[in-house]
Amino acid sequence: MEQKLTLEEYAVLVEQAPILIWRANLTMECDYFNERWLAFTGRTLGQEIGNGWAKGVHPNDFDRCLQIYTTNFANRTSFEMEYRLRRHDGEYRWLFDRGVPFSDNKGDFRGYIGSCIDVTGRVVAQETLRKIHQEELAELQGILPICSYCKKVRNDLNYWEQIETFIANYSKTLLSHGICPDCKKKQMGE
Repeated sequence: MEQKLTLEEYAVLVEQAPILIWRANLTMECDYFNERWLAFTGRTLGQEIGNGWAKGVHPNDFDRCLQIYTTNFANRTSFEMEYRLRRHDGEYRWLFDRGVPFSDNKGDFRGYIGSCIDVTGRVVAQETLRKIHQEELAELQGILPICSYCKKVRNDLNYWEQIETFIANYSKTLLSHGICPDCKKKQMGE
């Protein structure tokens, strides 16, 4: 059995959904933000409407977001993007924002509806993994395969070469030759 929701029930769903919801009109300006958005930003609807919401976007993300938004709006295509938005406590949080074009009952394009979720935990975890991966790569790049018997070194092309040649090719170190006391005794006698 299909249950129809009342207008009041729809309003409760939109306002209390655990996501930030926005709407933009034909001028590309936002004319609606749900209660969750306003609670997140700590700003009023009057402060956010139009382009007021953009004041909360991190300066390093603003141009990229604007490009994605305006390009997709002009093409009337859905978009997804991540950016940092200032929360009510002043902390910037990463949001995943998805915007889709919407139409009225006649099928005429009326603007965009979007929803955002806070993905800061995922972004921080990915950045932490990236740093760990970089550190592991740096450590692995510092490992030098050397033959236990002849002391030749395997290079990046998987060829074995004398350690002196390897060092000369892969570093700025200059080598000079000499003989240690043990080898001198072994090779030349007492």
